[in-house]
Amino acid sequence: MTALTQPRTGSGIGRVFEHRWLQYRRTYRATIFSSFLTPILFLGAMGLGLGTYVDDGTGEAALGGVSYLVFLAPGLLVATCMQAAAFESAFPMMAGLRWSRIFHAMYAAPISGPDVAVGNLAWIGARMLLVATVFTAVIIAFGAAGSPYIVLAIPVAALTGLAFAAPIMAFCATQKTPERFNAVFRFGITPLFLFSGTFFPVEQLPPLIQPLAWITPLWHGVWLARGLSLETIGDEPVLAVIHLAILFGFAIVGTVLAVRTVTRALVRG
Repeated sequence: MTALTQPRTGSGIGRVFEHRWLQYRRTYRATIFSSFLTPILFLGAMGLGLGTYVDDGTGEAALGGVSYLVFLAPGLLVATCMQAAAFESAFPMMAGLRWSRIFHAMYAAPISGPDVAVGNLAWIGARMLLVATVFTAVIIAFGAAGSPYIVLAIPVAALTGLAFAAPIMAFCATQKTPERFNAVFRFGITPLFLFSGTFFPVEQLPPLIQPLAWITPLWHGVWLARGLSLETIGDEPVLAVIHLAILFGFAIVGTVLAVRTVTRALVRG
């Protein structure tokens, strides 16, 4: 039986997930700073440092009556997952498809292209849950949780990460070198991190720029996480469902595209 006629096995996704987990066990120390310590420093510097000056002015009135630290925390939670998921779906995928070609070795065994794509996305989702859980614990320790419902922002943050990871993975599978990743991070991820409601309400952006935030997954994730933390999500339940549907839409469409491009890359060898 050739690789092109291999049946898809239910255990294939689990095997790919296990491979990524074993990799992470050996390399997790290198991710501690970027995944955990950097957002904690952001939370401390922006929330406790800059936030003191914001709160001393008219900040709380502009932020709905909450301190800047409480306003910032859920947005930074979601943005952290976006950044981590974007990285996980780019360079590790490039390594498996082009450099070490470990995914081709998997494809030569009874593991299909869809198994490789979905298994990697399943791992990224699990990793985002870990990142979001640890960061939420830090938010609570900082006293930055607006309510106990912030724990529900954990799956929202992970879903937002997948909404970015799946399309980026689909794009990654079409590339032979990582040069274009610089453009993705420099002109995509970084501006979204700054201008999608993480640090200030998008309503304060110029009217012509606001739609750019609305059409990207991060703003929808930030809106949901902040609404959960501040217990304002119940004020607009229909809008909350729309935000959630958009995130699922990005993740599902991205997954379909990732399955196609990853499978195509494996078939071409």
